[in-house]
Amino acid sequence: MPTRAHFPTLIYCEPLQKSPATLARLNSELADECRKLREFDTAGRKWSAQNYPGGYTSYASMNELHRFSSTFTALEKKLTAHVRAFARTLDMDLRGRSVRMTDCWVNIMPESTAHSLHLHPLSFISGTYYVVTPRGCPGLKFEDPRLSKFMAAPPKLPSARPAHRPHITYPAEAGNVILFESWLRHEVAANRVPDERISISFNFNWS
Repeated sequence: MPTRAHFPTLIYCEPLQKSPATLARLNSELADECRKLREFDTAGRKWSAQNYPGGYTSYASMNELHRFSSTFTALEKKLTAHVRAFARTLDMDLRGRSVRMTDCWVNIMPESTAHSLHLHPLSFISGTYYVVTPRGCPGLKFEDPRLSKFMAAPPKLPSARPAHRPHITYPAEAGNVILFESWLRHEVAANRVPDERISISFNFNWS
């Protein structure tokens, strides 16, 4: 082959576990806990009013939920297995190293709530787990990390392969885990449906 791919950007997407019944039960428990957390978390609601208009996130108030809730601790164990699998795909040398969740927080997006373009510093793998995803709710949009360096490049064809597009969106599907390297910028467009979209975001580090 005269042309070869180098420096790929990899994104991982997989159901948390194989049993649909088990996933449905877990998501029901998580959704209930997420909504109760919103009611309890006065500081989080106040921060969200200024920084996450229309929605609720525990990012700035309660972002280590895996340390305080048995439901989130169980989720952490399942997510760690996926993170290790993704790290192997990335050829990361974690022999003799520990991998740990450092942050875990809730995002509830009612209609019109959006999450602007950002990345996750001070971690190596980040991700989202989908709890409630009403039909038509927005997915997770990723930006080509080379975008600022394209300079004089012509636009891509409408039929361009996913690997060659400047943006790619993964649909939000309840029960799915999406993982990516923490430096990869991403965003969530405004929710255009009347029902709440609930997700759990998290960061992992190693030592």
